[in-house]
Amino acid sequence: MNMISRRKFMAVAGAAAAVSVLSACGGSSSSSTATSTASSVASSASSAASEAAEGAAVSYVALCCDTGTIDDESFNQACWTAVQNYMGDNCQYYIPEADASDEDRETMIRQAVNDGADTVVCVGYLYGASLAWAAEQYPDIRFIAIDVTQADIGTDAIPSNCYCITFKEEQAGYLAGYAIAKDGFTKLGFLGGMAVPAVIRYGYGYIQGIDAAAQETGNAVEVNYFYGGQFYGDANITSRMEGWYTSGTEVVFACGGGIYTSALEAAIKSNGYIIGVDVDQNYIGANGVADGTYSYNPFITSAMKQLTVAVESALGDIDGGEWANIAATNGNFGLQEGDYVGLPTAEGSWNFRTFTVEEYEAVKEKIASGEIVVDNSSEDSVKPTTSDLVTVTYVQ
Repeated sequence: MNMISRRKFMAVAGAAAAVSVLSACGGSSSSSTATSTASSVASSASSAASEAAEGAAVSYVALCCDTGTIDDESFNQACWTAVQNYMGDNCQYYIPEADASDEDRETMIRQAVNDGADTVVCVGYLYGASLAWAAEQYPDIRFIAIDVTQADIGTDAIPSNCYCITFKEEQAGYLAGYAIAKDGFTKLGFLGGMAVPAVIRYGYGYIQGIDAAAQETGNAVEVNYFYGGQFYGDANITSRMEGWYTSGTEVVFACGGGIYTSALEAAIKSNGYIIGVDVDQNYIGANGVADGTYSYNPFITSAMKQLTVAVESALGDIDGGEWANIAATNGNFGLQEGDYVGLPTAEGSWNFRTFTVEEYEAVKEKIASGEIVVDNSSEDSVKPTTSDLVTVTYVQ
């Protein structure tokens, strides 16, 4: 049975030492309520945790987030929604500080276990080293690691109480780049958050897709490429994006959690456009139009991966008694496995000028079948090879 096909959409909440305290799953913004909520389930959750190796159902879940915010309308929020929908009040989230160390992440995991979690969802490859420690420290706790590989953990094999989930972001990036270039745009940008493997793969695929479309159309395309070094927007990044747009950039792929806010702010000032990431972010622009904030929707499309489906799938597998089948493995999901990456095709989210859904489905099928192979390098030092039609400026 496909592990992801039977799941829906979810996510989680909480607080910890050396971590920003935000809210309990029940929706309170009070840190005391978060502690109270955790304490009220700690006894039963600890009992469930001791039986986790024997296949106990999920009782209490902690989400240890990536850097950024829980309402980033992207990576963290998608995972949080999944856990919360699945668990109701029996969950917490923990947000690390921007400069959190491996030890700080270990502190978050320790706090999550102390608060009663029998299952801990860790989001982002930066948890690798901390998971190596945690898996050994807490053998009866189940760990679900999003965008984390065995190499990130650094052990000889994935720990027996850990399930890794990764995606083929390069395929989603390829589809976004191909679509935007086929739509006739020739002045493009890529704004990455931190140069972490998943973000690098998005950008690597984006350039490959642009190049494939340029060879079909014969259009010369210029791309500015920059990492902001963080997963949130600020005045400096906004200023850089304003410089891009005023110099002729038409569309920026904003790939890195809340960093999209800087690209969005700059795009609006120049009537430019952006490509969202991880989830369908079209609604942000649509809501802005509805309330009069924007005169048009600046989101053309979004390069998505099914984060919520993956998290809910894993929790459902545990409840279904299938933990033994997924523990110590790495599920890597792309188009060969189903529609786990791609662009949104709903009418309200399809904002291309001439590129059609039919054209999109055709190129997507070629990737799924293997006719098109998208390179998946996650090393920032390795740059995609392009034809003479595409010029990429890597901005330091």
